[in-house]
Amino acid sequence: MEIRNKLRKKDIRKITEFSALGMGVRNYTDKPSEIRLYSRYFMYMELCRATRIIGAFENDEPVGLLLADIKGEKKAFRSVFARIIIGVSEFLMRIFFKGGAQSYSDANEDMYKEFVRYKSPDGEIGFLAVKPEEEGKGIGTMLLGKLEDSEKKKLLYLFTDSNCTYQFYERRGFTLEQKREIELYLHEKNIPLSCFLYSKII
Repeated sequence: MEIRNKLRKKDIRKITEFSALGMGVRNYTDKPSEIRLYSRYFMYMELCRATRIIGAFENDEPVGLLLADIKGEKKAFRSVFARIIIGVSEFLMRIFFKGGAQSYSDANEDMYKEFVRYKSPDGEIGFLAVKPEEEGKGIGTMLLGKLEDSEKKKLLYLFTDSNCTYQFYERRGFTLEQKREIELYLHEKNIPLSCFLYSKII
């Protein structure tokens, strides 16, 4: 297993494809175009926010990725193309999803505001995904371990939800700080969802 701190365009494309499963995007829509749109948007958004890129590779193929945004550190990824992708994706999602995902964003914002009333985080884990075929091999744990090695004794938080493998974080010592119950209105149906904010001093 090789760890890299930079990604090639082909790596980003492959990680985007397999991360859609981990994010549970298919629970919200079965339309391939919408799955690709949201997955690509989320990937580039978190890449542009990240100060730490930790990729796991096997035989030159990406099998896992962790992105974190640590206060006071320089951004690790800069791309005008990525900014264009984010802007176009946001416009298209307003058309496809018609604002149905706003309750999710509102819940995360509300949880964060409550969280920082009593704690002062040093950063956020914005993205963690492992290729489905490689799950159970400890890749996610290894990626978290690499982050812990470089960011010792920092309080980090993350957002996740009941459509993701949130139990993974509980098994690795993260504490559930906030929880919100919401409903997403997508494609003329209400989708119940639990939103979580976890934290840990790593």
